[in-house]
Amino acid sequence: MSIKLPALPYTMDALEPYISAKTMEFHYGKHHQGYVDNLNNLIKGTRYESMDTEEIIRLTVANPETASIFNNAAQVWNHSFFWQSMRRDGGGEPAAELKTKIERDFGSVENFKKEFKAAAVSQFGSGWAWLVEDKGTLRVVKTANADTPIAHGLKPILTVDVWEHAYYLDYQNQRAAFIDAYLNHLINW
Repeated sequence: MSIKLPALPYTMDALEPYISAKTMEFHYGKHHQGYVDNLNNLIKGTRYESMDTEEIIRLTVANPETASIFNNAAQVWNHSFFWQSMRRDGGGEPAAELKTKIERDFGSVENFKKEFKAAAVSQFGSGWAWLVEDKGTLRVVKTANADTPIAHGLKPILTVDVWEHAYYLDYQNQRAAFIDAYLNHLINW
């Protein structure tokens, strides 16, 4: 079995003006495709070759001998999830059930957004900010580099990519502006 680059749930220009088609061409077409290609090369002829990315992640996490496999599998999975976390004309209010849980665990949707933005902006270097469910409670977490909540038994609900390739062409070093655009115009509740 070969890992495939999943189709985007929208066209390359669907997220404009917040994420340009040019950024999508590089981010999806070059970076994400690169992780898929690297992973397929790394797992060829190994026991991981017939597994999906989630299984590969769970079996290779925290093992120095399989770090390259983990990093590429996690980046394939994280990016695939990230594309689903956005939509054209996103933003607004979460669906009723999610809104109720957010209000229960963060006090309000605005408090959630503040905590999520703080995590995304404060992630040193490359990584991700996530809304996850942890034993029935919603939490905001951040992960460095390719790390992913599924490697740690957490259920991801939303994510934003804060690697520079996700926003630099459109926002340069203004990560906070990218996060605002994500939360207010792109988030797919």
